Amino acid sequence: MNERLWWDWLQTIALALILSLVLRATVIDSFRVQGQSMEPTLHDGDRVLISRLSYRLGEPQRGDIVVFRHPTNGARYIKRIIGLPGDVLEIRLGQVLVNQQPLEEPYLARRTPGSFGPVRVPAGTVFVLGDNRANSEDSRVFGFLPLRYIIGKAFLLYWPPSNMHFIR
Repeated sequence: MNERLWWDWLQTIALALILSLVLRATVIDSFRVQGQSMEPTLHDGDRVLISRLSYRLGEPQRGDIVVFRHPTNGARYIKRIIGLPGDVLEIRLGQVLVNQQPLEEPYLARRTPGSFGPVRVPAGTVFVLGDNRANSEDSRVFGFLPLRYIIGKAFLLYWPPSNMHFIR
């Protein structure tokens, strides 16, 4: 190959790398699930795509699965939003209540153990829980999650390929 062709290849590869890094930092990212806290929805080793734009374009919704920086140790976690700013949240005898109404949670394999609250979700925060409540470090442990700690909303499980699907 001549020198000009090598230079063209190098520029193309560099551009692709830069575009990839910009997209990961601003639009879309990948996350590997670690542990069993989101079972049965997500399993240890699953990989999901997250939209970094979701909450720049709209507000978090109850039921969204989000990746965030843990408020105390900075590690990346994945949980489900249960409580929105202003909500009064309570877990009574295994039933999650939002504003005194039972929350329908068809994604759970088992009811939430124990009792918690009631607590009011402050402005600028959400309350997150893992789907496997008996094995989840979530807002019951570390408190309300500031919205600024959310990295993005999970929208596609892509690994393993046999389980690929959009996340609702």
